[in-house]
Amino acid sequence: MTYMIAAAGTGGHVFPGLSVGEALLDLGAPRDQILYVGGDRLEKEVYPREGLAFLEVELRGLQRSLTPKNLALPSIILRARNRIAEAMARRGTRVVLGMGGYATVPAALAARRTGVALMSAEQNAEAGLASRVAARWATRVFGSFPETLGLPRAEWVGNPVRRPFWEFDREALKPTALRRYALERGAPTLGAFGGSLGAGAVNDAVASMVAGWDGPPIQVVHITGERNFGALCDLPAPAAVNWRRRPFEGSMEWFYAACDLVVARAGGAVAELTATATPAVLVPGSFGSAGHQAGNARSLSGPGAAVTLEEGDAARLGETVESILFDERALWRMREASRRLARPGAARAIAGAMMEAAR
Repeated sequence: MTYMIAAAGTGGHVFPGLSVGEALLDLGAPRDQILYVGGDRLEKEVYPREGLAFLEVELRGLQRSLTPKNLALPSIILRARNRIAEAMARRGTRVVLGMGGYATVPAALAARRTGVALMSAEQNAEAGLASRVAARWATRVFGSFPETLGLPRAEWVGNPVRRPFWEFDREALKPTALRRYALERGAPTLGAFGGSLGAGAVNDAVASMVAGWDGPPIQVVHITGERNFGALCDLPAPAAVNWRRRPFEGSMEWFYAACDLVVARAGGAVAELTATATPAVLVPGSFGSAGHQAGNARSLSGPGAAVTLEEGDAARLGETVESILFDERALWRMREASRRLARPGAARAIAGAMMEAAR
């Protein structure tokens, strides 16, 4: 009996998918009964590195603009569906989970063709095309927010986060986190990152904020992304700013434990922000499937867990940060709003549903 998880492309799909696999293992599923499906991007590195079986198929997403490349898409999807269906039959797959993105459609078609139970999990506040397609045949549909546009029957379980966030304890982690980044306890600390690869707009906004900072002393932990680190690592900072830069952080629980406020994109980070009850300034990107980050940002800023700052307003980052970071009452309100949105048990909820369906 095998559990199949289709999660591919960006970290916003891959890492939630990985966390469901972690939860399956935690609930007693044998490692050799979990199979991931994806293409040749991030997933090709992540799942094998974690010791999990991975089936690579040719995948390609739908181009939003008119292009001849889309003409080949149906045949690519059908070939992927057939390979996935063959693997399902060979391994005795009992349940398939689609995590949205371009791997979900052929996996859903394979499940439908073979009569295997299908489930779907959407990470964004507005469902992508793949999740909408899969939801037509899914026995259960899971959403990351109280409401998911395009998926009226989605169950609000939250977006799966990695194991360190299931029972996050900021106070227990904070002393070690401060030492990790050479920070002082009690000093207001801002965190900033733009995803696993970094984000130019976030990096530029933070660098400009630091260069022009004329407020009280602050500490900044800035995860730049590997490709941006070289351009940022040697930039000077005013005496009032302790600017700690790192190209990558493989254990993000330390980052959140160290920070009082975080500047981030509004992709997969929103689940970690709520799981850790971390106030945020969100800078949504307009890229991706229908610009879903704007919807994710609204889902946090509406209840008061975050403030949204558009890319065009990035010059206001300094004043926005100063107005929040030095107002303990504002930080407390944002933390409480974030806690109300948190669903750190999402991975275990979805994994439990998969195990029940596979019996």
